[in-house]
Amino acid sequence: MSDMRLVVVGAAGRMGRMLIRTVHETPGATLIGAVERAGSPALGQDAGLLAGVGPLGVAVTDDPLPVFVQAEGVLDFSAPAATVEFAALAAQARIVHVVGTTGMEREHLEKLEAAARHATIIRSGNMSLGVNLLAALVKRAAQTLGTDFDVEIVEMHHRMKVDAPSGTALLLGEAAAEGRGIDLETQSERGRDGITGARKEGAIGFASLRGGTVVGDHSVIFAGAGERITLSHHAEDRALFSRGALRAALWGRGRKPGLHSMMDVLGLADV
Repeated sequence: MSDMRLVVVGAAGRMGRMLIRTVHETPGATLIGAVERAGSPALGQDAGLLAGVGPLGVAVTDDPLPVFVQAEGVLDFSAPAATVEFAALAAQARIVHVVGTTGMEREHLEKLEAAARHATIIRSGNMSLGVNLLAALVKRAAQTLGTDFDVEIVEMHHRMKVDAPSGTALLLGEAAAEGRGIDLETQSERGRDGITGARKEGAIGFASLRGGTVVGDHSVIFAGAGERITLSHHAEDRALFSRGALRAALWGRGRKPGLHSMMDVLGLADV
């Protein structure tokens, strides 16, 4: 089988450059397009030179449609509004759309669901094997321990991260909520400050820390009477996210349109 033809959007960003490097290093994948916003100083530059892997003959463009129609998949760690637009284009082109974008609201997710009628969309708040295995463990622990144990999710990221809680924290929160059979949106506590009163029974709590150059630390604490269980993951290299995204793209190649997660890619959906 020929190499999977891939496009990276947000190509000049930190994750975009990492994705370009990972595509270049991954057998079975080839970069055929790199997209940036209008006015970006990276426009017209060779994507390989931008990513530090040498010339690839792929110029960065601000017009995604011509490269989408030539591609089999797009790798997207951009911003919610941009991701929705890319999803619509992926649906038109009927290609795989791997979404690692965080900070998405319900309106964005609804548009992704609509696009998934024609595109194979694989979305996750975190693309790493370790985090998705952690989510499966969190789901099982929440199911087993029940409401006798309070659930608190603590995450820390670098000072430049703009959304909170992180997409990974929300992924873990959803896993805990699914294990308990509750709705995370109505059963969570965030940003406690001042006299908040006693902790709401059964709620899933979130705490977000920011500072330095932390790639990503996440801990899920199950606090019971006289004992605590802590499940943690520490990311030390952003390459683990791009490797996961490539794995997702290759998994999605040839599949029918639909909305999937990394749990599907890794065979953990039923754990």
